[in-house]
Amino acid sequence: MHKSVLLGEVIDSLNIKKNGKYLDCTLGYAGHSSEILKRLENEGFLFAFDQDEDAIEYSQKRLSAISNNFKIFKTNFKDIEKYINEKLDGIIYDLGVSSPQLDNKDRGFSFHEDAPLDMRMDKSALLSAKQVVNEYEEKKLAKIFYEYGEEKYSKNIAKNIVENRPVETTLELVEIIKNSVPEKYKRETHPARKVFQAIRIEVNNELGILESSIKKAFELLKPGGRICVITFHSLEDRIIKKVFNELSKDSDLAKNLPYVPEEMKRKGISITKKPIVPSEKELKENNRSRSAKLRVIEKV
Repeated sequence: MHKSVLLGEVIDSLNIKKNGKYLDCTLGYAGHSSEILKRLENEGFLFAFDQDEDAIEYSQKRLSAISNNFKIFKTNFKDIEKYINEKLDGIIYDLGVSSPQLDNKDRGFSFHEDAPLDMRMDKSALLSAKQVVNEYEEKKLAKIFYEYGEEKYSKNIAKNIVENRPVETTLELVEIIKNSVPEKYKRETHPARKVFQAIRIEVNNELGILESSIKKAFELLKPGGRICVITFHSLEDRIIKKVFNELSKDSDLAKNLPYVPEEMKRKGISITKKPIVPSEKELKENNRSRSAKLRVIEKV
């Protein structure tokens, strides 16, 4: 099992109290959760969300071997307030695709393995990568590749996809992408990386639900409680930075007032002025951590 990214840094940043209550919004294969659970006693409790049945089944066993002070919900973190109705000491989001999802080629997340186009985190969800690739109009595809993947050859790739439909498998898609970009570009990076990221974000509505979930999560924190968020690309990081900045400054309306009313005061303190990134050691051991960034905010 692959080690969770920035594991030590997250555990340190959470300031875990042994009788505290914590929520892992992206359980995955319980890398972070198992370390949190090990540090909890008596009243301490861990809640966790995931929408991947394989991950839940594995994590249920892994966590049960440590303690029974946990509960897993099969859900997405967009519905955070429906499942948690008590105040928490810490919340974590690890926004990367888990290594086992990438390694299980049948899930269609990897651009190195041949598989049906899928990319659904929740296997019961209706929208899959196959529909995005085969049914979206050219303009919409180009927009997704550009906005979610920051792909500079987005228009050319979208045009070639539409001309080569139907596209059934991941490696068929990779071939089309390779034929849509210059040779030099292929030497710099894997040409499918950004497009696959963009399709995955679209299929799972990852950015749409992120901002509202973080704001809801912050409301659930006790004073002194913390949220730790690990992002893997600049779009997610920008959203987190923006939300954390909003929460950690006084309301703009308060600027010209002689004193700042309570409801206009800043709600949080940004613990990370600059994001925490993986150490040299971690980068050597796990190259999937290379783009990870950790930001932390504490409720006032």
